Amino acid sequence: MPTRAFRLIVVMAWLIAAPAARAQEGHPLTGTWAGDWGPNATDRTHVTMVMTWDGTRVNGLINPGPNAVPLTGVSVDWENWTVRIEADTKDASGAPVRIAAEGRLDDIGSYHRTLTGTWTQGSATGEFRLTRE
Repeated sequence: MPTRAFRLIVVMAWLIAAPAARAQEGHPLTGTWAGDWGPNATDRTHVTMVMTWDGTRVNGLINPGPNAVPLTGVSVDWENWTVRIEADTKDASGAPVRIAAEGRLDDIGSYHRTLTGTWTQGSATGEFRLTRE
Protein backbone atom coordinates (compact mmCIF):
# COMPACT_ATOMS: atom_id res chain seq x y z
CA MET A 1 0.00 0.00 0.00
CA PRO A 2 1.48 3.39 -0.98
CA THR A 3 2.33 5.71 1.86
CA ARG A 4 0.41 8.88 2.47
CA ALA A 5 3.42 10.98 1.39
CA PHE A 6 3.69 9.03 -1.88
CA ARG A 7 -0.03 9.53 -2.64
CA LEU A 8 0.33 13.24 -1.88
CA ILE A 9 3.26 13.54 -4.29
CA VAL A 10 1.29 11.71 -7.02
CA VAL A 11 -1.74 13.98 -6.54
CA MET A 12 0.42 17.11 -6.59
CA ALA A 13 2.21 15.97 -9.76
CA TRP A 14 -1.14 15.28 -11.41
CA LEU A 15 -2.48 18.73 -10.42
CA ILE A 16 0.58 20.40 -11.92
CA ALA A 17 0.74 18.29 -15.10
CA ALA A 18 -2.97 18.07 -16.01
CA PRO A 19 -3.50 21.74 -16.93
CA ALA A 20 -0.29 21.80 -18.95
CA ALA A 21 -1.35 18.71 -20.90
CA ARG A 22 -4.75 20.22 -21.71
CA ALA A 23 -3.21 23.58 -22.67
CA GLN A 24 -1.02 21.96 -25.32
CA GLU A 25 -4.04 21.13 -27.50
CA GLY A 26 -5.89 24.38 -26.94
CA HIS A 27 -9.14 25.37 -28.59
CA PRO A 28 -10.26 22.96 -31.34
CA LEU A 29 -10.33 25.77 -33.93
CA THR A 30 -6.82 27.09 -33.20
CA GLY A 31 -4.49 26.61 -36.12
CA THR A 32 -4.17 27.07 -39.86
CA TRP A 33 -6.99 25.67 -41.96
CA ALA A 34 -6.84 25.22 -45.73
CA GLY A 35 -9.41 24.19 -48.28
CA ASP A 36 -11.89 25.68 -50.69
CA TRP A 37 -15.47 26.72 -51.25
CA GLY A 38 -17.71 27.00 -54.27
CA PRO A 39 -21.13 26.34 -55.79
CA ASN A 40 -20.08 23.05 -57.45
CA ALA A 41 -17.19 20.60 -57.77
CA THR A 42 -15.39 22.53 -60.54
CA ASP A 43 -15.93 26.19 -59.58
CA ARG A 44 -13.85 26.44 -56.38
CA THR A 45 -12.10 29.27 -54.53
CA HIS A 46 -9.07 28.43 -52.35
CA VAL A 47 -9.36 29.53 -48.71
CA THR A 48 -6.74 29.67 -45.96
CA MET A 49 -7.96 30.56 -42.50
CA VAL A 50 -5.84 31.15 -39.41
CA MET A 51 -7.61 31.06 -36.05
CA THR A 52 -6.34 31.59 -32.51
CA TRP A 53 -7.96 31.40 -29.09
CA ASP A 54 -7.11 34.32 -26.78
CA GLY A 55 -8.73 32.77 -23.70
CA THR A 56 -12.03 34.57 -24.32
CA ARG A 57 -12.78 34.38 -28.03
CA VAL A 58 -11.56 33.01 -31.34
CA ASN A 59 -9.79 35.57 -33.55
CA GLY A 60 -8.44 35.08 -37.00
CA LEU A 61 -8.00 35.93 -40.65
CA ILE A 62 -9.24 34.61 -43.95
CA ASN A 63 -6.44 34.43 -46.53
CA PRO A 64 -3.65 36.07 -44.46
CA GLY A 65 -1.57 38.55 -46.40
CA PRO A 66 -2.04 42.02 -47.84
CA ASN A 67 -5.73 41.41 -48.59
CA ALA A 68 -6.52 39.47 -45.40
CA VAL A 69 -10.09 39.52 -44.12
CA PRO A 70 -10.37 39.65 -40.30
CA LEU A 71 -12.97 37.42 -38.68
CA THR A 72 -15.70 39.43 -36.96
CA GLY A 73 -17.31 36.54 -35.13
CA VAL A 74 -16.81 32.85 -34.40
CA SER A 75 -19.19 30.74 -32.35
CA VAL A 76 -19.25 27.03 -31.53
CA ASP A 77 -22.22 24.88 -30.54
CA TRP A 78 -20.41 22.31 -28.38
CA GLU A 79 -23.39 19.92 -28.30
CA ASN A 80 -23.40 19.45 -32.07
CA TRP A 81 -19.80 20.50 -32.86
CA THR A 82 -21.12 23.10 -35.29
CA VAL A 83 -19.31 26.36 -36.01
CA ARG A 84 -20.40 29.73 -37.38
CA ILE A 85 -17.75 32.07 -38.80
CA GLU A 86 -18.44 35.64 -39.91
CA ALA A 87 -16.35 38.28 -41.66
CA ASP A 88 -16.78 41.46 -43.67
CA THR A 89 -14.87 42.17 -46.87
CA LYS A 90 -15.28 44.28 -50.01
CA ASP A 91 -15.85 43.36 -53.62
CA ALA A 92 -13.77 44.67 -56.54
CA SER A 93 -15.76 47.94 -56.57
CA GLY A 94 -15.25 48.49 -52.84
CA ALA A 95 -18.83 47.60 -51.86
CA PRO A 96 -19.20 45.72 -48.55
CA VAL A 97 -19.65 41.95 -48.74
CA ARG A 98 -20.65 39.73 -45.82
CA ILE A 99 -19.05 36.29 -45.43
CA ALA A 100 -20.83 33.67 -43.31
CA ALA A 101 -19.72 30.06 -43.03
CA GLU A 102 -21.65 27.47 -41.06
CA GLY A 103 -20.24 24.00 -40.72
CA ARG A 104 -19.55 20.95 -38.63
CA LEU A 105 -16.28 19.92 -37.03
CA ASP A 106 -15.39 16.29 -37.72
CA ASP A 107 -12.48 14.07 -36.68
CA ILE A 108 -12.27 16.06 -33.43
CA GLY A 109 -9.59 13.75 -32.02
CA SER A 110 -7.35 14.19 -35.06
CA TYR A 111 -4.90 17.04 -35.44
CA HIS A 112 -6.06 17.26 -39.07
CA ARG A 113 -9.73 17.70 -38.17
CA THR A 114 -12.12 19.00 -40.80
CA LEU A 115 -14.74 21.72 -40.98
CA THR A 116 -17.39 21.35 -43.70
CA GLY A 117 -20.61 23.16 -44.44
CA THR A 118 -22.16 26.10 -46.27
CA TRP A 119 -20.24 29.23 -47.26
CA THR A 120 -22.09 32.43 -48.19
CA GLN A 121 -20.20 35.38 -49.62
CA GLY A 122 -22.52 38.21 -50.63
CA SER A 123 -25.17 36.64 -52.86
CA ALA A 124 -23.04 33.56 -53.72
CA THR A 125 -23.55 30.37 -51.74
CA GLY A 126 -21.71 27.08 -51.90
CA GLU A 127 -20.22 24.25 -49.93
CA PHE A 128 -16.85 24.51 -48.19
CA ARG A 129 -14.33 22.08 -46.73
CA LEU A 130 -11.34 23.11 -44.60
CA THR A 131 -8.74 20.84 -43.03
CA ARG A 132 -6.49 21.92 -40.17
CA GLU A 133 -2.87 21.72 -41.28
